[in-house]
Amino acid sequence: MAERVWDRFLTEQDKAQLQLVKRVKVGFGTRPALLLIDNYRGVLGDQPEPLLDMVKTWPGGMGLAGWEGLARVKELLGVAREVGIPVIHVTGLHEDASGVPGWRESSHRMPPKQFKDEAEADRNRRKYDIPDEIAPLPGEVLLRKSSPSAFWGTPLAGHLNYLDVDTIIVCGESTSGCVRASVVEGCTYRYRMIVAEEACYDRHEACHAINLFDMDQKYADVLPLAEIIQWLRNWKAQQSAGERELAGSAAVR
Repeated sequence: MAERVWDRFLTEQDKAQLQLVKRVKVGFGTRPALLLIDNYRGVLGDQPEPLLDMVKTWPGGMGLAGWEGLARVKELLGVAREVGIPVIHVTGLHEDASGVPGWRESSHRMPPKQFKDEAEADRNRRKYDIPDEIAPLPGEVLLRKSSPSAFWGTPLAGHLNYLDVDTIIVCGESTSGCVRASVVEGCTYRYRMIVAEEACYDRHEACHAINLFDMDQKYADVLPLAEIIQWLRNWKAQQSAGERELAGSAAVR
């Protein structure tokens, strides 16, 4: 079996337990959608930089891991658009536009931010902007949230129900934060949760790996990106074959 990103963080006892107790896979359903979580400027900065350089101007930055993850998100998004599944982008609800402080500011009782110069204030205004590389297209949903989960305080569940979605493919950041919170809540709503391993990212390597492992053990199937892309293309081929069969039956009548 191919090595997974979390393998080197597991103890010998962890590995032995995994050999004794086999997990049951979630599996794909028949009505997938793609959920892109928090791919925004505040974690990516304006250009690729090593983590310790990026956080000097973007304190929430993910460094090069963010840009590597963004490239994989773009790849997955391209396939989702190609096969025609619903696409939902989620980003932050800006406190300046809404009057609602974010979950971190609220829970930590943080005072209003004071900016040292206009450049810092400008970065704050742009922190929830989605990069051009994966900007929503007309017809794609864009939701804004003020808590870790993409479901909390948003119409996401209602929209997915309207679309009759049963499978949510998840990508974005942070693996240990908003991705995990959304996956747990999606599982709670009884969706089949599929996480794209290389299309998720985090600023801390160990947190990224172990949270992928934990989601895979409890709430989701964490799968290599290539496997998800292959499934989507196979799904599209099956959909097209079914449509041709229906068209042929109608013509015979």
